[in-house]
Amino acid sequence: MPTPALFPRHIAVLTLALLASCFAGNHIAARIAFDHDTGLLLAILCRSGVTTLVLAGLVWWRRDSLKLPTGTWPWQLALGLLIATQSFCVYSTVARIPVALALLIVNIAPILLVLLTWALGGARPTPRSLVLMGVILFGLVFALDVPERLNGVDDGIEWFEGVLFGVSAAAVFAVALWITDNKLSAMKGTVRSMLTMLIVFSSVAIAGFSGVMPGGVSLPSASAGWVALACLVVLYGFAFSLLFICMTRLDMARNAPVMNVEPVASLVFGWLILGQLLSAGQIVGGLIVVSGIVLLTYRRRA
Repeated sequence: MPTPALFPRHIAVLTLALLASCFAGNHIAARIAFDHDTGLLLAILCRSGVTTLVLAGLVWWRRDSLKLPTGTWPWQLALGLLIATQSFCVYSTVARIPVALALLIVNIAPILLVLLTWALGGARPTPRSLVLMGVILFGLVFALDVPERLNGVDDGIEWFEGVLFGVSAAAVFAVALWITDNKLSAMKGTVRSMLTMLIVFSSVAIAGFSGVMPGGVSLPSASAGWVALACLVVLYGFAFSLLFICMTRLDMARNAPVMNVEPVASLVFGWLILGQLLSAGQIVGGLIVVSGIVLLTYRRRA
């Protein structure tokens, strides 16, 4: 089968920006749903269930084989459980701190992936990469308003728990990326993603209906919660599916850094929809983080 022609650069960039905005909108909708008593596990269950169905349809349409290479099942299972854990941590941090800050923390995963790869015998980070990592962490300190908090400022947000969940999400995602790159790279992307979402759905369903997390599958208490739940499912399912359908035409090696506008989009949406305002120092810190991640990601892919 011939390789599909690449989209023109401006079309690819606009498509990736749209996808990043949809992912950001998914987290905004999740925050609204949680504010109306929607169970965290219910949100993950709905999101992963719909996405699994879409990916299964895509696998069927492409006639992709479900036979996995020898020895990959344990790694595939581990990947699914890691993504389930990451989803839980991401939504937990979104429920506790402003969405833009939550996504900034989660997006330090490229730093952790570089360090994990080095620790496991991969390439050592270049001096340029180390400088960019330092810049990202420096910006994150100001984005999270750490100096003010060290002076005893407290705005009532569950800041510590939110940051802890965010860092955990980034760390788990870095491990998941390492497994994908080093243990499951021979698998078809659509098959790997479908199986991953299926494992996420199954594990979250078991956790939710076994009572491990009380209230984890609670239904929304108001119509706004139902609308938000539907929006997060549609936005995530649309973005995830479109990304895989168009992947071969988006020139990801060149354009992938565009996806890092997600925290910026969440900052705008959080202000317009949720009324979440950040200080000037936090905004500057956030821009430093995003710029550093874009440069780090671009360099690694290049």
